[in-house]
Amino acid sequence: MRKTGFPPNEATFVVVFAACASAEAVKEVFTYFDMMKNEYGIVPGIEHYLGVIEVLGRAGHLHEAEEFVERMPFDPTADVWEALMNFSRIHGDVELEDRAEELLIDLDPSKTIADKIPLPPRKKQSATNMIEAKNRVSEYRCTELYKDEEYEKMKGLNGQMRVAGYVPDTRYVLHDIDEEEKEKALQYHSERLAIAYGLISTPARMPLRIIKNLRICGDCHNAIKIMSNCWKRANC
Repeated sequence: MRKTGFPPNEATFVVVFAACASAEAVKEVFTYFDMMKNEYGIVPGIEHYLGVIEVLGRAGHLHEAEEFVERMPFDPTADVWEALMNFSRIHGDVELEDRAEELLIDLDPSKTIADKIPLPPRKKQSATNMIEAKNRVSEYRCTELYKDEEYEKMKGLNGQMRVAGYVPDTRYVLHDIDEEEKEKALQYHSERLAIAYGLISTPARMPLRIIKNLRICGDCHNAIKIMSNCWKRANC
């Protein structure tokens, strides 16, 4: 657009910031943020500030994101604190998550009231993971009992993961059980069982591609990054 002489507008920079978020391009987003103000005279709106927060949050620069929020020329909205809260949860910053959640509730009490209103039970969708190996597709569900070779493999992998720095985040287990049982429940999430099967059924260093029908929990996200690094596999 700059080369053709077509001036970018507010919407242009929203898209640019989204691209920076996808690439976790922290340095570049501030370059474009300054360019928007200084070169094109565009006053950043809340959507632009949220775009920068998205970049910082995805890259794990939580304190920089908090400082950026504090420097905003207007009061942060509920969307700002909700974004900061969610990224803090993903990256395990409990203190910042609690602080952002408190500020979010102050601005929008419905975020907590909605959780207290009794609602009819939703139909649960079982988490399903599929992996292709040996010319067949294997399927794993979180409702299965702890059994078979994959479960034993996962039990052994867990010790190696802890040595590599894995610490179970039991906040993602919502059942009222003790800490040991929560850690065990995380260990046997269906996506990890699919990966365990892939490790025992495919040659070393062959990429593993897991297809999941639901959103992955934060603990599995961290665990799979460690697994991928330990066994030099690519997990999706």
